[in-house]
Amino acid sequence: MGAIAIVLGTRSEMIKQAPLAKALGDRARILHTGQDFDGELSSGLLAELGLRRVAGLAMVGGRPRAEQIGLALTALDEYFTRRRPSAVVVHGGTNAAVAGALAANARRIPLVHVEAGLRSYDRDVPEEHNRVLVDHLADLLCAPTPGNVVNLRAESIGADRVRLTGSTVVDAVRRHLPSPAQRATVLRAHGAKPEDYVLATIHRPRNTEDRESLRAIVRELADIAAGTLPVLLSVHPRTREALAATGLHDALHPVIQLPPLPYGEFLSLASHAAVLVSDSGTIQEEVTVLKRPLVVVGAATERPESLVHFARLAAPGPGIGDGVREMVHARPDLTDLPCPYGEHATSRIVEAIQDLLARHLSR
Repeated sequence: MGAIAIVLGTRSEMIKQAPLAKALGDRARILHTGQDFDGELSSGLLAELGLRRVAGLAMVGGRPRAEQIGLALTALDEYFTRRRPSAVVVHGGTNAAVAGALAANARRIPLVHVEAGLRSYDRDVPEEHNRVLVDHLADLLCAPTPGNVVNLRAESIGADRVRLTGSTVVDAVRRHLPSPAQRATVLRAHGAKPEDYVLATIHRPRNTEDRESLRAIVRELADIAAGTLPVLLSVHPRTREALAATGLHDALHPVIQLPPLPYGEFLSLASHAAVLVSDSGTIQEEVTVLKRPLVVVGAATERPESLVHFARLAAPGPGIGDGVREMVHARPDLTDLPCPYGEHATSRIVEAIQDLLARHLSR
């Protein structure tokens, strides 16, 4: 197997692609488009995850979607012309994934889509369009769950291109979850008691760029902090800017605001939270490994598997607080429930890539 280009641009891609990059070793070339441009989200996390020799390309963060994809596509095409890899791996539905997929397709380089087949069927979400486009371009589609495989077959994507692999999030959590003693130290540092706080993150554009949605989320988090349990909110740079632009920062006063957290520190807090509140797709998978309940802020999700036992949906508004209070009251025991996202995804994906390249060479 020759060099494998791994294209990423966001915090979630770094977390999910790190196990694969580690497994590929010196064969991995990590290409960072800079979609998450903030140093709090990128440089420290890359080091924590052990991702080194990262080539920063377009650094497209903070630009409109079309501009992000266009600039990243141009930079990746130039890179692939100079240093053609044996395959290109992209992940999920980010703008970086679209740029990587189009660049690989233009140069006829085998394309691998990790986290294939996720569908929310919400056409207002840009990531939904991105995922569909990448899936139909990919030569190898690594689907986390049987439901994702069904989605791909319903779109007439050939079964010979699809592999059921599980999710690399499971591998990432197992690798980076600190020991019980280390987790206890993190909780003490934040003045948090196990099972006695809510951990929240909000970052998706539809929740941060719509003033009324953001106002409703802020109100619910503040109400929870004032009357139910302390709320720790890890504030994404996009959210921080939106709070400042809308004048809603002061309304969060009862909430304990934290900067973007190192991954191990976040997992420590997540693993002992009474409830999590988030619009993150990655967290929807992480809670199934950590066995914690989650209120997903949104009208739909591309991860319905998490809703079976671990999570519930709540649009911005009173449903968030109601969901948290119900979960706090019920204290569901999720310990023995199976994770729906499989095990050993990384090794399955490496094997699938090897098979893809063997078929490609035999043509």
